[in-house]
Amino acid sequence: MKLDPQTIADLAAHLEDAELKAHDVTKITDDHPHMDWDDAYAIQNEIRRRKEARGNRTAGLKAGLTSFAKMKQMGVETPVFGFVSDYMARPDGGEIKTSELIHPKVEAEICIVTKAPLRGPGCHVGAVLAAVDFVVPAVEIIDSRYRDFKFDLKSVVADNTSASRYVVGSRMRAVDELDLRTLGVVLEKNGEIVAMAAGAAVLGHPLTAVAMLANHLGARGQEIPAGTFVMTGGVTEAISVQAGDNVNVRFQDLGSVSMRFV
Repeated sequence: MKLDPQTIADLAAHLEDAELKAHDVTKITDDHPHMDWDDAYAIQNEIRRRKEARGNRTAGLKAGLTSFAKMKQMGVETPVFGFVSDYMARPDGGEIKTSELIHPKVEAEICIVTKAPLRGPGCHVGAVLAAVDFVVPAVEIIDSRYRDFKFDLKSVVADNTSASRYVVGSRMRAVDELDLRTLGVVLEKNGEIVAMAAGAAVLGHPLTAVAMLANHLGARGQEIPAGTFVMTGGVTEAISVQAGDNVNVRFQDLGSVSMRFV
C-alpha cells in the first residue's frame, strides 16, 4: 500500500459524499497517481465500514469488468469487486429517482444466492455450482461518481465499482434447471430492444465471476458466506437512462425485471 490510513479515510469520505449527495468528482488517481490496488480496495472497505456504522446492511457482493475483451483492453487479469447496501435496492416494477443519481446506466445481471460458503484460493466453477442455492435475475443501475464517466480501474474500485441501485426479479430457479452459459437476455428501453446477450458474455460462464470473487477474498483471508447474494456482472453493455425512461429486461427461464426512471 502506498497511501496512509488518514488519506484512505479522507478519500472514502470524499467518494461516499459524492454518492450520497449525487455530485461528480474527478478521478482520485489524478491526485494520487501512485496508489495501488490494495489502496483502492482499502478505500472501498472504508466506505463499507462507514455505511455499516450508520446502520446500513451490506446486502450482497458484486463483480464488475467481467468481459474477457474488456479485461484485455484495460490490461487486467481479473474482474473488479464491490458490494451493494440494503438502501440501494428498489422493487421490481418500481420507480428510481434520477435526482438521487448523477449519470445512471443499466445493465442486466444473472445473480445467485449461496447455500454454502465459498473459499479461495483454488475456487472453481464446480465448487460454485455445488454452493448455489438459487439463481435470480436482476438489473444493476451503475452510477460512477467520476465526471463524464472518465476514470481508471483503481479509481473505480475505490468508488465501490459504481454501485448505486439494483432491482431483483421475483422468479427463483435452481441452478440445475438452467444453462447459464446460453441463458438469453433482452434489454428494452421504452419498448425498444437496445441490448441482447447470453450468460457466456460473463467470463464464458457467470459462475466464473463468483469463483474469482472467492479467490480474491481468499487472498485477503475472507470468504463468501452462505446466504450471500452475488451479482455476477453485466451480461449486457451498460445503457444510459434518464427521467422518463422505462426499462424492461427479459431473462430466458427467469422472467423479467422492470423499472421506471422519474
